[in-house]
Amino acid sequence: MRGHEALRAAEVTVLDKPMMSRWLAPALACLAVSVLAGCTSEKGQGAGSSSAPGRDGTVALLLKENKTTRWEAFDRPYFTEKWKSLCPGCKLIYSNAEQDSAKQQAQAEAALTNGAKVLVITPVDSEAAVAIVARAKAQKVPVIAYDALIMNADIDYFVSFQNEKVGELQGQALLKKLTADGTADKGKVVWINGSPTDNNARQFKKGAHTALDGKVSVGREYDTPDWSPDKAQQEMEQAITALGKDNIVGVYAANDGTAGGAIAAMKSAGFATLPPVTGQDAELAAIQRIISGEQYMTVYKAIKPEAEAAAELAYALLKGERPSVPDVVNNGQKDVPARLLTSIAVTRDNIMDTVVKDGFYKLSDICAAQYASACAAAHLQ
Repeated sequence: MRGHEALRAAEVTVLDKPMMSRWLAPALACLAVSVLAGCTSEKGQGAGSSSAPGRDGTVALLLKENKTTRWEAFDRPYFTEKWKSLCPGCKLIYSNAEQDSAKQQAQAEAALTNGAKVLVITPVDSEAAVAIVARAKAQKVPVIAYDALIMNADIDYFVSFQNEKVGELQGQALLKKLTADGTADKGKVVWINGSPTDNNARQFKKGAHTALDGKVSVGREYDTPDWSPDKAQQEMEQAITALGKDNIVGVYAANDGTAGGAIAAMKSAGFATLPPVTGQDAELAAIQRIISGEQYMTVYKAIKPEAEAAAELAYALLKGERPSVPDVVNNGQKDVPARLLTSIAVTRDNIMDTVVKDGFYKLSDICAAQYASACAAAHLQ
């Protein structure tokens, strides 16, 4: 896909701050010596260009979906802000694939057509994105896998969290709660994993099984296409029908969206008391559910340092540098240099010390409207 066709398919947003001096002086110089020099006024091309690596250039940020709050509310603005501070004269091409792998490929092709010199991508499909990497590499464009690993591909860096550890945190928290309640061996746990095409979901699942296998009885287990809360709700409804609501003692939900779906199903089914439910991403709605007692825990991942680390690596690659990073992850093809951050399990007991202390949310936002009384009962102030 090329030219205007790629642009139309990709729904690309370009952020740029060109300065008059960048094109006016070269344009006048070209006008004066055009017969002899044949130069052009396009930035970075032709004889006499003053362009220098790291002072200008284009990077593309390609995120996978917008159903989960974090991508548009946190990852995109954090990355954009850091990128602008690092390279005010650079361009940022931004696209969101809305959980469509084919759309993401078209967006990547359009970004390359429009001059992207680095791709930062959260893949919709961790294996299908191999084609995007191959296309970028053919044009000598480095690729950073952001938050989710691209499998069996020649990527340059990986920036994320210790994803198996995330699943372990969820499983350990659920087991701790079930043990404290005396219900660990009294019924079944319903297991609602993330998308089967997302390598992160596989790692969360593996970590959770490490923490829970042999310690609880799994009643039903599902992989949830597209991480869809609606599909998670349907899966939970199926589990309730199969197991009976009185036989469900806990729910492992891989993220806050699937947790919300599971909770909606249980409330509709008339659960007198909701069993403990896990989550991930520390979405505002999830924090409020934790305050009100509907959800037991979530996993807080500090997105700002993750996004900033990705922007810093992209800028270094734009300058032709290859910075060292502390970690390494094998993606099936190679050992990929990686920057892996740590996560924190959040329950009602440490909301103030995590998401509020870090400025992720204001207490006034968490305790708004119908959650004010729950916040007061939890002594949040």
